[in-house]
Amino acid sequence: MNTIEIEEYPMISVIIPAYNIEDLLEKCVYSVVGQTYPAKRMEIIIVDDGSTDNTSVIADRLSAEYDNIRVIHQENGGSSNARNHGIREARGEYLGFVDSDDYLSPNAYEELMDAIVVQNVDMAQMSRDEISEDGSKRPDVVTPPQDVIVVDSKDHVRSLLMHIGDASFCTKLTKRSLFTEDTMFPEGILNEDFYLMIHMMQKIDALAVIPGQYYHVFYRSGSNSRKKATDKDYFPRVFTDIVDNADVAQQIVDNKWPDMHELAIRFGLIQRLDYMLHIPISKMTKDNEFYQKVVRYLRDHRSDINNNKYLTKKNRIYLMVLSMAPRFVRSVHAKVRGL
Repeated sequence: MNTIEIEEYPMISVIIPAYNIEDLLEKCVYSVVGQTYPAKRMEIIIVDDGSTDNTSVIADRLSAEYDNIRVIHQENGGSSNARNHGIREARGEYLGFVDSDDYLSPNAYEELMDAIVVQNVDMAQMSRDEISEDGSKRPDVVTPPQDVIVVDSKDHVRSLLMHIGDASFCTKLTKRSLFTEDTMFPEGILNEDFYLMIHMMQKIDALAVIPGQYYHVFYRSGSNSRKKATDKDYFPRVFTDIVDNADVAQQIVDNKWPDMHELAIRFGLIQRLDYMLHIPISKMTKDNEFYQKVVRYLRDHRSDINNNKYLTKKNRIYLMVLSMAPRFVRSVHAKVRGL
């Protein structure tokens, strides 16, 4: 794209929801400001989600420092609400999202837009790495390709159902027109990217995936989607939301891609296995309706547990014994792991 005039570059809006992130916001924003994509063709929208620390002050200062940064201040409504507010205010033809505790490599958006233009697609994906609080690199979530590849929407959904794909919108550049009032980030739940991605894949034919890890995740323990190691009774809502979203995925797959029904069943079972392996034993009670519903599902799907070709032997063993004696199995599991 280096041979075209700046005015011909598609306009990008980058949306950064920010809540009480005074210690990391500058690093995040500077990584977007420092993109090799022309600054005149990129706007940065920081949505201050009712912060109570100095986040709003820092955001306003950054906006005063750079012409292409806008700040929206709102009452606290959560990450999805902040993203949706940013989407409605965005002027760009393509949208990018960056979580305020993460940062980008300088060429991220130039490489993504190049793939969109060359491959004639409405969405492009980069790979990511995850850095722990101690600075160590965590195992890769997704293996980046060696070269740019085009993945049709059905294959992307298949990769999500097999837990080898990337549902995050932070690693994507997405055409603005795909975000309509009935296709926005769901508010009030976690695992929101997966929910939106599984719906959006019904709107596009394919996406481009580029090599290279250009998005960098700062993995903070104790966030709203990660278990606090020091609190044995802490149970993030994300584990209930991933089960609900598995049911949403099942419905969409059965309607749009019925030949992937067995894959969607496998996905639902694995999401419930994740739930069962994380719920504190103290919450495995008769009056916990959601927990009881998960156990009933496993018992009703014992035939699928035994016969689904996409489950590993280990998956089957865990699912079967948890369906029979969940509290006992979790107690043994906890002792073995020293929890």
